[in-house]
Order: sequence, then C-alpha cells, then structure tokens
Amino acid sequence: MSAVATADARPRVGISLGDVSGIGPEVTALALAKPSVRRALVPVVFGDGPALEGFPLFRRFPRVALEELGRTQGPAVVEVTHLPAKHRVPGKPSREGGKAQYAYVRAAIDAMRAGSVDALCTAPVSKEEISRAGIPFMGHTEVLADAFGVDVLMMMDGPRVRIALATNHVPISELPKLLTVEKLVAQLQLLSRSLEPVVGRKPRIAVLGLNPHAGEGGMLGREEVEVIGPAIRQARAKRVDAHGPIPADGLFARPDEVGAKYDVVLAMYHDQGLIPAKALDFERTVNVTLGLPVPRTSPDHGTAYAIAGTGTASCVPMMEALLKAARLSSGAARTGASRGPRRPPSGR
Repeated sequence: MSAVATADARPRVGISLGDVSGIGPEVTALALAKPSVRRALVPVVFGDGPALEGFPLFRRFPRVALEELGRTQGPAVVEVTHLPAKHRVPGKPSREGGKAQYAYVRAAIDAMRAGSVDALCTAPVSKEEISRAGIPFMGHTEVLADAFGVDVLMMMDGPRVRIALATNHVPISELPKLLTVEKLVAQLQLLSRSLEPVVGRKPRIAVLGLNPHAGEGGMLGREEVEVIGPAIRQARAKRVDAHGPIPADGLFARPDEVGAKYDVVLAMYHDQGLIPAKALDFERTVNVTLGLPVPRTSPDHGTAYAIAGTGTASCVPMMEALLKAARLSSGAARTGASRGPRRPPSGR
C-alpha cells in the first residue's frame, strides 16, 4: 500500500476520465455508485471540473490539487481542465477535448509516480482525437511504458480466458520485423512472473503462431521456425512453462478448454488476441497492463460517442476494471513481482 494508506484498508485507485464527450464520465459515475465498488476502493478522479459537476456523485467529492493529493485521504477529484461547454458535448468530440483527455492520463501518471494512488483505471479515450490535437498517441499502454521506462504487456483478463499481446497497435505489415526471439523470451518471462502469484504456481502459457496453421512447418511462413519456436525453447530453459507455437483457430475453437488447459495465451498481434477476448465476454473482460510499478486496468471498450449522454451505456465493464485494479493493487503486483525490465523513460 502506498504512502496515502490510512486505517482505511481500501486501495486508492486513480481514474482518468477519458474523453468527456464519450461515455467515460457517465460509466465512471455509475460504477462508483455501486456498493461493491465503494466497498473495494477509494476513488481519485482526474478530469474536467465542469463535466464532473454534472454528476451528483462527483459534486460530493472534495476538489484537491494534484500536488496536495498525497496529503489527503478519502475520495477526491483533481480538476485537470475546465473546458468550455462547446468542448464537452456528449457525442461531439473536439480537439480541445483531445488535449484534455491526454492531460488526465498525464496527471494520473504524476500521481502514480508520487505514490498518491495505489492503482490506475483509465476510462476510454479516442486515439484519433488526441492525435488530431497534435499529440502523438498510440494508446495508454505505450504512454505508460514510455513514462515509466519499462517494457510492458497488454493482457485481456476475462472470466474464461486471459490473452496477452506480443505486439499492440502496429500495422500487420510490420509484424515480422517486430517479433524477435529476445523480445518474446522477455515477454514470456514477464508473463510468467506476473501471473505466478495469481495462479499460485508457474502459469501454463499457450503461445500462438503468427501464420495460418502456425506456419505448417515453414511452408506458410518462417516466423514459427526461426523466431517463435526458438523463443519458446529458450523461455522453457529459463523455467517458463510455455507451449507452442499453436494455431490460433484450433486453440480458440474450444474456448472452455483453453482456460482449463492454459492459464494465459500469448497472441502475436492485436486482432488475433482481442477478437476472441471480446467475443467470449465483452462486458467482463478487463485490459490489464503488466510490468508497471503500479497496476493499471481499463474497460474493454471505446468512447461510444453514438450513445454518449443517452443513459444507455452499461457500467459493467468499468465496474469490472475498477474492481480488478483494486484487487491487483493489494496483490503481488504492488511488490514489484510484475515489473518489467527498465529502459530510459521519455522526457515528456
């Protein structure tokens, strides 16, 4: 537990509000109103002052300056921006809103570095709107890895399967050069180290192939023969219980057997992993970033501009993400067990 912990044993979870023109504010408010969530954590919301004033729940939270956060207790709101009304209209994103949603993430990162929060849960952002605002942005995972100077893994943690990604938001055409033996060995070690405290033993890891039918012995591509297979053998020599390369279509054809046989799957690229994760349980699958000094989670959906402000958005994914952040913050992830190798952080 961080320096902000008191007699209240609940972890303090930072929440970046996401795009205020999306469903982030409403699903966050709905989720935090649930008794199960209130019992599990103390929320600290990083967002827009006027947008949060629109929700009775947030009006009850004290406003705290970022630099004072570590000296406070209980729920809090950190007003990072005060957007004009025209830049916080539900369903109508703007460039100013793009800048703002990125600012909430950066403020939360500052709080993580200061030890003012025990975990981070990020509401949905729009990569397009942040980029339109002139900020290079590929995703939360990449920003957090860069900020802390560590190598990380994105893992979709669902009730039926866990699926981690060897690569994230990159074009498929770049995959062959991005997948290396050294990278995959390091990822398998991080995955094993992170999940061992969770499953109580060394986790069994299914490693997918990149090509159809896992390359058919090199007939449909050489990556399995020259990169993925050797990486699995090297990882096993380092006491990682990795298996494969396994064809993705065959493995996910019987999804209930996947969870029974393996503790986690390492997919080679974004859609190879996220399609089965979302198809199997969209609402309860949580995006978890492994390798950070502080746990980070996120619901597995986007800004949903089409339904923002209509009152129809489900808060179940946000609830699951918040509860997962609270559980991880009090587990082995807070001891550094899941932390990846350090690399020089960006000066941004």
